[in-house]
Amino acid sequence: MRENPMPYIKANQTGIVLFVLLAAAFQQPWVLAVLWLIQMTGLATSGRWNLFVRIAKPFLRTDGRETQAEELTRFNNSLAVLFLTLSILFFAVGWTVAGYVFAAFLFLAAGVALLGYCVGCTIYFQYKQIRHKLKHS
Repeated sequence: MRENPMPYIKANQTGIVLFVLLAAAFQQPWVLAVLWLIQMTGLATSGRWNLFVRIAKPFLRTDGRETQAEELTRFNNSLAVLFLTLSILFFAVGWTVAGYVFAAFLFLAAGVALLGYCVGCTIYFQYKQIRHKLKHS
């Protein structure tokens, strides 16, 4: 199973937090569209072309560091893209509050992950548990 170094994961989470903060602070939802593009590119290339990781990579040490399973990283990135997609769609139809709510969900998830608790990991675990129960019932 392929593993991703946690410093790369943290670089991506930091980029998400910063971009959502910028979008909210300057009231510029198009910043979320740029973030969506960065996250989609990363998701489509298994992280190889994630801009935040590319920028941070030369400055990060990964030897002997904690890792995260690629499957879990992919799941978490998919959640980020889902929240961004919903946020952007809500902004596009003029539902500004809903757009900011979904951007805030993403901000909170990435922010809490930076502090050490992975919301997406919890959701993934519950998803796997439900799949296992359904498969064996």
